[in-house]
Amino acid sequence: MPLGLRHKKKDKSKETFKLVESEAAAPAPAAAPAPSASAARLQFHTQLAHGSPTGRVEGFGSARELYARIAAAFGIHPAQIMFCTLNTHKVDMDKLLGAQIGLEDFIFAHVKGQRKEVEILKTDDMLGLTITDNGTGCAFIKRIKEGSIMDQTKTVCVGDHIETINGKNVSECRHYEVAKMLKDLEKGRKFKLELVEPLKAFEKLEPRSKGRTLSEAKISKGRETLRLRAKGPATVEEMPTEVEEKAIKKVDEFLETYMGIRDIELAATIVEAGRDKKNPDEFAVALDEALGDFAFPDEFVFDVWGAIGDAKQGRLE
Repeated sequence: MPLGLRHKKKDKSKETFKLVESEAAAPAPAAAPAPSASAARLQFHTQLAHGSPTGRVEGFGSARELYARIAAAFGIHPAQIMFCTLNTHKVDMDKLLGAQIGLEDFIFAHVKGQRKEVEILKTDDMLGLTITDNGTGCAFIKRIKEGSIMDQTKTVCVGDHIETINGKNVSECRHYEVAKMLKDLEKGRKFKLELVEPLKAFEKLEPRSKGRTLSEAKISKGRETLRLRAKGPATVEEMPTEVEEKAIKKVDEFLETYMGIRDIELAATIVEAGRDKKNPDEFAVALDEALGDFAFPDEFVFDVWGAIGDAKQGRLE
């Protein structure tokens, strides 16, 4: 079964955007290929999660381009952005920005803060970590299983970026690569992690912004979203149907089971690849064409195909 293309393209952009309050920003160099006309006209309001004026970003078609726009708006390097949450400044993995942004969503960017180091004895095959990433080379911890080795290591927290494993820099690795490295660590031996936690807000930082409030910053109505894509321009689409949402949720669970990662964007792309396919073989070919870098096991493909079918038949809760 043909699975796992090895040539994943990464969109880049260096355009800059201005702060709402301060109109000072660097001149914009030549832009990368633009999103679709309707997507390019959209503006989203954004803040740094630890506190900042309100900025606005537009004209992006991928997570990489979005991070570049946010970084330019606040005068920081894109690599400083760990992840974004929607409509909350808290480190809330349920509000993590994924493949889709509601047209009314307010984007909070979490940037790198304090570095920390921890040494852990691997006493079990499973560490209890679920890894995800921001799509631009920053893998971080999305979930820690209760009662696991990592749950007992209080230095390690949800939202922490894994920078090195036993001295090896993994900052440019995708989530599934980091998850495999952690899984392959020898049981009964100690290993060392260097982590970076999100920058925390000062407790007395009030107000968070002198710009418009969240309710005032809403720019659209309805169930439309901006769909970000690793390949091709962003598009304005309707929110996923209830059937698609259930299928995406189930596929995300399979990603955690089989690969130790969570990635709603990847799950949505997989479900999209299965749309209108008649059998698992067609689905496998579609996955191969749509996704690079991922060598999905056959069992995963069949389980996902079954979940998509169950969702269509109303058998998923």
